[in-house]
Amino acid sequence: MTLATTSSLWRSTGGDSTRTAYAGSMDMVAQFYIANTSSTTANVVISSATNAAAVILPANCVVLAVNITNPSTGANSTCNIGFTPLSTVGPGQTATLGTNVPGAFVLNGNVTTRQAITLGSTGAGASLGNVANATNLVIVTSAIGTAGAVGGPVTGSIRYYVADNGQQNV
Repeated sequence: MTLATTSSLWRSTGGDSTRTAYAGSMDMVAQFYIANTSSTTANVVISSATNAAAVILPANCVVLAVNITNPSTGANSTCNIGFTPLSTVGPGQTATLGTNVPGAFVLNGNVTTRQAITLGSTGAGASLGNVANATNLVIVTSAIGTAGAVGGPVTGSIRYYVADNGQQNV
């Protein structure tokens, strides 16, 4: 399969060649893996087997949903999924970490069933549906939800878009 990657924001005016219509942002999806939901702090990684890199989302990202696709088998397993802003990132630079927001996307969410945690649903964090950080990349983090909960591994996906106010460049 051919792969293509771009560093551009994806938008569409829905075929309006007059450039009058608002250019809407496209949803994107990042897969994730949490090795142990009862850990007190951990970076969320891309995959258990093929890619152990941290999940890092772009500046101005708006997380719309956290989907649990392979739930934890731990009894009463709950977790928080949040983020830490990163600054001074790039080739040859040492990344500087900002203040962790531990329950930003998922707050004490039950991760023992397949589900989508969305705005207004049980377990939704305060930053769900809001810009996570307007100026910095964010690294996705995880921590235990309920004290004493027995966790296990969890896989899923994060649905997000990048807020850019419909700016067009063509």
